[in-house]
Amino acid sequence: MTRTGAEPIDRKRCSWCTAHELYRSYHDEEWGVPLRDSRALYELLCLEGAQAGLSWWTILQKREAYRKAFRGFEPARVARMTAKDVDRLVQDPGIVRHRGKIEAVIGNARAYLALESQGVGFADWIWQHAPAKARHGGAAPVTTSPESEVLSKDLKRAGFRFVGPTICYAFMQAAGLVNDHQAGCWRRQART
Repeated sequence: MTRTGAEPIDRKRCSWCTAHELYRSYHDEEWGVPLRDSRALYELLCLEGAQAGLSWWTILQKREAYRKAFRGFEPARVARMTAKDVDRLVQDPGIVRHRGKIEAVIGNARAYLALESQGVGFADWIWQHAPAKARHGGAAPVTTSPESEVLSKDLKRAGFRFVGPTICYAFMQAAGLVNDHQAGCWRRQART
């Protein structure tokens, strides 16, 4: 079965991908596609941190509200946000109203800018943490890796928050640093 001008909806996908169009679109067009844009990686890292303790579905539904609340995830603009902004955002029902997570997005923007002021491009720095040898996810779900543990430590050392090894592994999956599309999923070999 196909939709007019679209990909077939009956393709085999990863088991976590629900039938909802928003989830299918995210899985088919974004998740696991190598992402090398520094600003987009910063956004994704912050959204993965916001997900901690929640489902990705919750964050995916709130993503546009996050983009509005956090000024398009432009690090220079986010870094200028103040305690007054945090107080306002804690009241915003469009995002997860967790003060620590909100403060982390702002602090992460400042850490991002600090790296860049040292001449370190964020995307290049993140991609240094990709596994040297490509691996594919197996039958059992993986939640951390040696690389995600190193990335977590390096991010924390650089001043980032909400970047534990599990969050970092989910980030690495979503940003395409690892290919964890399940066996039989049409995206496993179709990475772009």
